[in-house]
Amino acid sequence: MVVAWAYKRPTSSKTFASAADLEEKKVTFERLSEHAYAYTAEGDPNTGIIIGDDAVMVLDTQATPVMAQDVIRRIREVTDKPIKYVVLSHYHAVRVLGASAYMAEGGEQVIASQDAYDMIVERGQFDKDSEIGRFPRLFRNVESVPAGLTWPTMTFVGKMTIWLGKLEVQLLQLGRGHTKGDIVAWLPSEKVLFSGDLVEFDATPYAGDAYFKDWPQTLANIAALKPEKLVPGRGAALQNAEQVQAGLKGTQDFVRDLYESVRIGAGEGKNLRQVYKETFARLQPKYGHWVIFNHCMPFDVTRAYDEATQYPDPRIWTAERDRQMWIELEG
Repeated sequence: MVVAWAYKRPTSSKTFASAADLEEKKVTFERLSEHAYAYTAEGDPNTGIIIGDDAVMVLDTQATPVMAQDVIRRIREVTDKPIKYVVLSHYHAVRVLGASAYMAEGGEQVIASQDAYDMIVERGQFDKDSEIGRFPRLFRNVESVPAGLTWPTMTFVGKMTIWLGKLEVQLLQLGRGHTKGDIVAWLPSEKVLFSGDLVEFDATPYAGDAYFKDWPQTLANIAALKPEKLVPGRGAALQNAEQVQAGLKGTQDFVRDLYESVRIGAGEGKNLRQVYKETFARLQPKYGHWVIFNHCMPFDVTRAYDEATQYPDPRIWTAERDRQMWIELEG
């Protein structure tokens, strides 16, 4: 059974989360290398596709099976090979609840890190209820999502190598950042990396479940692979080494700027609302044009304040906590 929270407008100067984001986005499906493709949509969550010799791998599923069908349609325009592998770069509902659509296309395995699996056990249903409320456009076909959660059928710690015929795909845990369960997919023969939400491009990193202190080193670990092309979690596919560097630097700068502002404010004894107002004003001139900036900032600052004070691990977001926080910071 899908639990959908009835949306009630909080007493706030800003519309809650992405409730006002109702405009359709233009989808781009492009080939990055011999085997790698990117499905992007003007800042909406991206999907990566790897077409091997004998099978297809999809990286992040879209929010619902209905949305996933458009990914499948694009894949079928270039190959009829079975979509055997669905990889979850991490666990957030908007990334994973479309998984069932791929099972009808030859799907055999849903793969994630063990840390991501543990997050599902701990907070999967809370996350599902929360994100359905945050993203009404992306979840407008939520009735197509099967009851329950998206569970990995295969997990790993550190590294897993999958061979699509002669094509090597490495799934790597390079450190915590966006969540504790983040992984990337790496094609060493083609220097293409799929980062999930560890890297964004002209889109605001969501950090409500983040590890701010770890994230910069994780980005450095990505950079050490020297990818020449990169599919970020949100934003356009990065087509050369200069663009990849820009995506890494932009994400790193945002994470560091936000956490430093919050850390200083918390250290001065300011409360969360005071720190939020100051940090929003400080970051808005540089990052305010990025996609979902207004949506992310209350969640990001709340998590940063927690990490800088008393909660080394992210607290669980619930639909009710989302709204209480929004009223506290934006009311």
